[in-house]
Parts: sequence; C-alpha cells; structure tokens
Amino acid sequence: MKMSRYLPGTPCWIDLGSPDLDVSRAFYTDLFGWTAEVSPDPAAGGYTTFHQGGSPVAGAGQLMSDSAPPAWTWYAATDDLDATAARVEGAGGKVMVPPMDVLGIGRMAVFMDTTGAPFSAWQGGSFPGAGIVNEPSTFCWNELMVREADAAADFYGRALGWTTQASDQPGVAYTEFKCGDRSVAGMMPMTSDRYPDDLPSHWMVYLAVADVDETAERIGQLGGVISIEPTGSPAGRFAVAGDPCGAVFGIVTLT
Repeated sequence: MKMSRYLPGTPCWIDLGSPDLDVSRAFYTDLFGWTAEVSPDPAAGGYTTFHQGGSPVAGAGQLMSDSAPPAWTWYAATDDLDATAARVEGAGGKVMVPPMDVLGIGRMAVFMDTTGAPFSAWQGGSFPGAGIVNEPSTFCWNELMVREADAAADFYGRALGWTTQASDQPGVAYTEFKCGDRSVAGMMPMTSDRYPDDLPSHWMVYLAVADVDETAERIGQLGGVISIEPTGSPAGRFAVAGDPCGAVFGIVTLT
C-alpha cells in the first residue's frame, strides 16, 4: 500500500537504534532486499534510510546513548507535536526527548508511556513517513506487550486518541487499538509464565514477509536468531527474531 499522508495517531515510521550501523545495514539489506541511503549531512550521524522499490520504508541510526539497548521504535503521526507532547504528559507519560527539528524535513519527539514502554511521534514536513506499508519487506503492525493493559489503554486513548476493541477469538486476551475506524496496533498482556518477571513492557515492530519460514531460516543464516519459531495466528503466520546486534523484531505473513 503506497502512502503519502498519515492521519494523526497512525503509525507512520519505524527506525532502528543500532550500536553498529555497518552490521545493521548489511543484515537488513540482505534480509529484505532493501537499499540503504546514508545521509551525507554530518549532523545526521550516518542516519540511514532503507528503501524498497524506490520508496522509504524504515530507518536506522546510532544509539542515543551507550547504555541504550539496540531496538526498533515506531512513530505516531501528528499534526502538532507540541500538543502531542502535552497530552502525553497530561496522561501520565514522560517526554524523553523533547520536540526537535530533524534536518528540515519534520519534527520528532520520544516518549515513555505509563507502563514504561517507549515510543516516538513524528510531525512530517517534506517527509511524511514510510512510502509503502503492509506489503512484503515493509512495516505492517505494532504490538504492545504489557503487564498493565487497562493503564495502557487509558494512556493511549488520552495521548493519541486511540480506542480499543477486544479480540473476538475465543481464549485470546488480545486488544486492537483503533485510530478512527482503522486498527493500527495491538496489545497483548504478559500474564503467562513464558514471560520473564524482569521483562519490561515494550512495543514489538512487525514487518510483512512473503514466507515466514523461509525468512526465519534466512535470518539464522545472516547471523540473527529466532526467539519464537514460525507459529500460526488469526492474523497470519509469524515469528520473532533478533538481529546480529540484538534488536528484536517480528515477521509475519498476513492473512
């Protein structure tokens, strides 16, 4: 699906914080067939935009601090970043990186929700966000893994205007976040024994692939790891992986 504009509250971009951009560029270009464009602006610190079919689909930059773990993050579109930051604080969240200009193409900020999960927001200027979504090798879904589901639902409703819809699958405690009438993200409570007690609330970024099993095998060949083997779900067959630097992401063949 080609995109040129995102409604406020809709996830519009994903990027990777990496301790080694050369390793990350090599891994993701090999895995997804992306091309990598490194910003020539010294102020960008080597920020890389990945393209699929000529359209920007994801980014990668150096970690903001030595103590930060490698991770993928997502950005909610907004028409007024300062107002979004105020709503985040009003809902009990934290502004980790205040609204800032980004190379004249837009403005960004980094937040933490009331459960401790970080996320970002983007006020697009000349760059609105990903040019393609929901196709193989592009961003397709976001999932919040959380211990306090009610608190998270309240926070995102107040901060981003999201509403919730409980899963209609029997025995599945899953919530869809909706922006208007469109589902834009999901939420899964970490209540079973398979989640370590010290695992914090976090967002999982999913990328669509044509064949999860083949992609999972390729991840291992490229130096990544599979933490959740290919598994069936109502949304499609999925797996969870870690790249060679340790950043975790999901892959899914959507039904």
